[in-house]
Order: sequence, then C-alpha cells, then structure tokens
Amino acid sequence: MIDILILTAAAVLLGGLLYFEKRESMRGRVLTKPVLSALFVAVALTGPRTDPSYFGLVLAGLSFCMAGDVFLLFFSSKRLFLAGLVSFLTGHVLYTIAFFTRALPGMPTWIAGACGLAVSGAVFAWLRPHLGRMLIPVVAYMAVITVMVIGAASLMGDEKAGFSGRALAFSGALLFYGSDIFVARQQFVASQYVNRLVGLPLYYAAQFMIAFSIRLL
Repeated sequence: MIDILILTAAAVLLGGLLYFEKRESMRGRVLTKPVLSALFVAVALTGPRTDPSYFGLVLAGLSFCMAGDVFLLFFSSKRLFLAGLVSFLTGHVLYTIAFFTRALPGMPTWIAGACGLAVSGAVFAWLRPHLGRMLIPVVAYMAVITVMVIGAASLMGDEKAGFSGRALAFSGALLFYGSDIFVARQQFVASQYVNRLVGLPLYYAAQFMIAFSIRLL
C-alpha cells in the first residue's frame, strides 16, 4: 500500500514539476522537486532489505542525488551547478561500489565497457566545444557514470542475484545515463524545454528503479 501511495504521489509531483519547468517557475520547482526526490529515498527506507551492505550504499547514493537535485534547482549558477555535479558524482561512486560488491567482473563487464567507452567517447566529442572551464569536471563525471553502468552490467550478469533486482538496477543505470545527456544538453548546448520534458522522467524512473532494486536482489 505504501508503495502505491509513494508512486502515485511521485507521478503527480513529476507532472507538476514538468508543468512548472515549462512555465519556468522557480517557486513551483522548489515546491515539487525536493519532495519528489525525497520519495525515491523513502522507497529505500520503507521496503525490505535483502543485503544490508547494498542497502547502505544505495541509500547513501540516493541521498547524495537528492542533494544534487536541490543544487540543480539553481542551474543558472555555475557554482551551484558544480556542487550538484559533485553530489551526483558521489552518488554514482556509491552506486558503482554497490554494484561491484554484489558481482565480480565477467563477460558482461567487458561488453558493457567496450560499448560504454564508444558511447561516452561520442558524447564527449559532441560536448567538447561547449565545455570551457567545465571540461575536467565533466570528463570526471562522464568517466564515473560510465563505470557505474558497467558495474550495473556486471550485476546483471550475476545469476546468483534475483533477476528482478538485477534488471531494475541495470535499467536504472542506463536511464540515469540517458537523463544526464539531456542535463548536459541543457547546460552546455541548447537550453530548451525538451531537455527537461524527456530528461526528468528518465531520471526519476532511474532513481526509483535503483531504489526498488534493494528489495529484490
């Protein structure tokens, strides 16, 4: 029952957030986004925990990402954008550790690594002319999120873990990667509503999937 309430509230808040993003209402963002982000932390806290270590790492990652969401409310500020970048970077590191502590590297790791390097290389080539002083932070962020996806692929290949949990973690990592492409496009290439219209649903779907994976591994 609590999950239904959380997901229903999340859907309503996401719709409200997208509406306020369209209207460029800072007040509306402040009223919706922090609460929406708190809900994926609530998912982690209210459900069963099959692995205490995985739970602790993912919960910490979710919490840092929630902090990053607050910082990115003020995306026009380079300083606060950088603080958000560091928060999400920390969250990705924690997710990566969680994934790799549950599964040793195997064939899925190497396949995901090759694909990740190719995709991230193409994304970097696209962003490079627009980065300026943000080059090093963005490169570091791209490296970490790529490794996170590789870690999720390793977990996906571990048949000892529950399939539903593995699938949620891997799908969440992929959606997170996709959502960050739209964040980068918004910040560095073209500030358009479509970036938030597509990126925000991808991002929140990713976080809820990762949060729910705690219960099913």
